[in-house]
Amino acid sequence: MTSSVLPPMQPELAVPFPSPGDREAQDKGALASFISLPVTSDTGDEVPLLRRPPFASRRRRTVSESQIAYLSVAPTRRRSFSREVGHAAAETYLLTRLTVILLRYLGVGYRWITKFLALVCYAILLMPGFIQVGYYYFFSSQVRRSIIYGDQPRNRLDLYLPTDINGSKPVVAFLTGGAWIIGYKAWGCLLGRRLSERGIIVACIDYRNFPQGTISDMVKDASEGISFVCNNIASYGGDRDRIYLMGQSAGAHIASCALVHQAIKECEEGDDISWSVSQLNAYFGLSGGYNMLNLVDHFDRRGLYRSIFLSIMEGEQSLPHFSPEIVVRNLINRSDVPPLPPIILFHGKSDYSIPSDASTTFAEALQSIGVQATVVLYDGKTHTDLFLQIFLQDDAAYFFVDLTY
Repeated sequence: MTSSVLPPMQPELAVPFPSPGDREAQDKGALASFISLPVTSDTGDEVPLLRRPPFASRRRRTVSESQIAYLSVAPTRRRSFSREVGHAAAETYLLTRLTVILLRYLGVGYRWITKFLALVCYAILLMPGFIQVGYYYFFSSQVRRSIIYGDQPRNRLDLYLPTDINGSKPVVAFLTGGAWIIGYKAWGCLLGRRLSERGIIVACIDYRNFPQGTISDMVKDASEGISFVCNNIASYGGDRDRIYLMGQSAGAHIASCALVHQAIKECEEGDDISWSVSQLNAYFGLSGGYNMLNLVDHFDRRGLYRSIFLSIMEGEQSLPHFSPEIVVRNLINRSDVPPLPPIILFHGKSDYSIPSDASTTFAEALQSIGVQATVVLYDGKTHTDLFLQIFLQDDAAYFFVDLTY
């Protein structure tokens, strides 16, 4: 038997057993090497076997905290926001519709355009003052804005309260002007600030303007606002025994209509009234017009065209009813009308918007039925001068304070 000699065995090499982490790294390296293996394309170029996706290096998107907070908002809050958006849309639609109706009455004439541009330039010049007054109106703690006094959209009033809250204060219920078209309660901010600094509460009453309402709506709103002041001003620190009514321009006309019509209403309805003319200590009219029959042609020449004005006044047949001077003259033979409070009328002799004769003839009509009526005329003062330059000066303000106290 032939024996074979085996070659001597060599010692085995010690190969360390890879750990799990090393194996994972090796697998990743092998996969990367496989992916990067070049292959020949149809054009003969070598390209990687698999291309890396272009967005492979992006991190996974996460939801932000603000998105989580939005998703967690209760459905009721989102519905509330929807209601607010709907309300804003409805108000915008209403304003747009009323603007279209107004422009339909105004037309697009040369005179109207030039006067509108002049008004815009005048507003730009007054802008610094408007900014200062606007800041006071919106941020002063002495102003109580948009207090509701009725059911209609414009049935709101602003209260200007004195800083001194000791004791009951005299009250002025004020209606702003605006040609029966652009009147707004905020226009009385200057007067409210000046008089409240001197211890007088001022209530600026808003009312519906044309075309949202006509003259009967305006007088009704004014009467309801006066009623609210007479019956509720004590809760704001006002003295119910010292309430005064005041109006400027168109506001003077509306306020005087409300005053005269209320006096007649007291005769016809007796105790079925919400306020009485006897609750007012006096009426102050600034640059007002009180006989619409005499003013309709004057307004037409001044740019408030006859068709528009008659639409505001509900037709030519309604002019006598909404002319306080004519109404007062018809009361001469009536003895059952309650006495009107003292009436003081202020007017500028250079007023071209409403001639000063309007106040003079109204005072004469009032005196003919025994009312204590006084006219105060200012030389060289125009329609706006009387309110902005005269009545808001310190001397005039203190004169008014003396009357109210």
